[in-house]
Amino acid sequence: MAGRIKSEDVELVKERSSIEDVVSEHVTLRRSGSNLVGLCPFHDEKTPSFSVNPTQGFYHCFGCQKGGDVISFVQEVDHLSFAEAVERLAGKVGVELHYEDGVRPREESIGRRTRLLEAHRVAAEYYASLLPSMPEARTARDYLRGRDFDGEIAEQFGLGYAPTDGHALANLLRDKGFNRDELLAAGLVNRGGYDVFQGRLLWPIHDITGDTVGFGARRIFDNDPRPAKYLNTGETAIYKKQRVLYGLDLAKKSIADDRKAVIVEGYTDVMAAHLSGVTQAVATCGTAFGVEHIKLLRRLLRDERGGDPAKVVFTFDGDSAGQKAALKAYDEDQRWASQAYVAVAPDGQDPCELRIADGPEAVRKLVDEATPMFEFVVRTTLERFDLDSVGGRVAATRALAPIVADIRDPLSRDELIREVSRHIGVHVDDFTQAVRRAPRGGIAEAAQKTRDRQAEAPPEAAAAAPAYQPPNLRDPIVRADHMLLQCLVQFPGAMPTKQLEPVDPGDLTAPGHRAVFEAVREVGIDPTRSQGAWVSAINEAVPEAVRPLVARLAVESLPTKLDSQGRPDWHYIRSLVIGIRGRALRRRIDELMSARLRTEDPEQGRAISAELMSQQRALANLSASVE
Repeated sequence: MAGRIKSEDVELVKERSSIEDVVSEHVTLRRSGSNLVGLCPFHDEKTPSFSVNPTQGFYHCFGCQKGGDVISFVQEVDHLSFAEAVERLAGKVGVELHYEDGVRPREESIGRRTRLLEAHRVAAEYYASLLPSMPEARTARDYLRGRDFDGEIAEQFGLGYAPTDGHALANLLRDKGFNRDELLAAGLVNRGGYDVFQGRLLWPIHDITGDTVGFGARRIFDNDPRPAKYLNTGETAIYKKQRVLYGLDLAKKSIADDRKAVIVEGYTDVMAAHLSGVTQAVATCGTAFGVEHIKLLRRLLRDERGGDPAKVVFTFDGDSAGQKAALKAYDEDQRWASQAYVAVAPDGQDPCELRIADGPEAVRKLVDEATPMFEFVVRTTLERFDLDSVGGRVAATRALAPIVADIRDPLSRDELIREVSRHIGVHVDDFTQAVRRAPRGGIAEAAQKTRDRQAEAPPEAAAAAPAYQPPNLRDPIVRADHMLLQCLVQFPGAMPTKQLEPVDPGDLTAPGHRAVFEAVREVGIDPTRSQGAWVSAINEAVPEAVRPLVARLAVESLPTKLDSQGRPDWHYIRSLVIGIRGRALRRRIDELMSARLRTEDPEQGRAISAELMSQQRALANLSASVE
């Protein structure tokens, strides 16, 4: 067939193209016997099922069943035709292709992707040639110098300048043989025939293989009619911003070698990080860091379940927008096997500003001393609440419970429950219950819903009478409270008033239970009173909404044997009292320990320590006090 690549040339391209090198541009491979394995680039997976045989020149995924040779890999990963894939590989390995009958396919029959990449290559070279010498580009050069980037650095990163002449690039590309449809499809020229980028400093955006697929353009003139500080290439066949990370072509080797990725927020931050020795830095291109970016990095990081985890460091501003970005990143954290960290400069500087102010060492230190993501999210969330007040601790519990609830690993979740409960100053059992009841399906969404509820709540809501709900007896803590009240309501003479003194109504978890216990104390235990009179007196002392609970407590069977007099054994009641009071003491001890950790006032710290010792003594002597 005329225009078809000769078969001997196709074989030569396959022979010279190392499938290991080609695949490694997209996936970090490790040796497994005679093969190489890694995470599949064609479907999302947690454990590697993608295998490459470099000797035979083939690959196969045991997960999605895709496989083939080096040419089919390029076809599949870059969405190319067979001829396009061969031509791309031939250009890289230096093979001159020959076509049947000596006729190369006409330009318009060459794949659209290849043409769009070529248009961007020409545009990138043209823009880069203007930046160092064009008089009107001086403002762009001044902007770079103000950020400590000289001409050599600009050349290293391929920076360019788009002239204010609105037809300069369009005319150049037409002279190179590109037609109007191709220029529109490339996103370089608009429908009016004008260059998309005019009078702006440009960063070429490369895909993972190093091909230019788009541009990021920075506003540098005050009279620029487009107010946006940054303009990016629109979505095209070769540029999908959700699947591109600026600087990945430069960072991929370091990311794979060190199993560490650093996510910064802008183009100049990537440059500053790389120049400071943080060569794993990448940035999104005008969009939030999302699922497709995670998939892209996971293959390079060898982000596999089991073994030593890789490391992902996010740099955020310290303001509310940065905290929101951290919550969004944490929302996706469960997609990684890697450990996520957050690096925030003390004064909120980004890596570019930090390099200018304090030098490259400060940028490296910022990344090296990053805080674990969970710790950062907890700390920034807690800053919104007054943890010295009961209401503040309750609100903090509600805000953090959904965050902990979304942690999938049970061991990690249990450990973090203990850690967060100490930070808030609530008992670990209480926080555990809050986590169990918390909404699932999105950290950031859950946190936002919490803030929305707080904003919408009327001021008088806090003072409103509580709505008594039936106690959740599946909760073992609530169940213990319930069993003690069963004994008190049904057998008033089984426990002297003195033995109840250590228990405070606030020690009980459910509002209805607290109301009944307060009524028992108010009425006073009188063994001479009949059972009916005793229950009636309690009924009169509780709010009307709680009376069905009193009736229930009066008739339920106790989960214990009764003695010869038909009463529950004293040791059974005593164990309930010790359990309830001990739980309350431990909760208060946790609160005091949390307060002591938070306080910076030495005098306040001593007062907290004194009360802490008192509560610890009370806990140690609890068994002896309930006799």
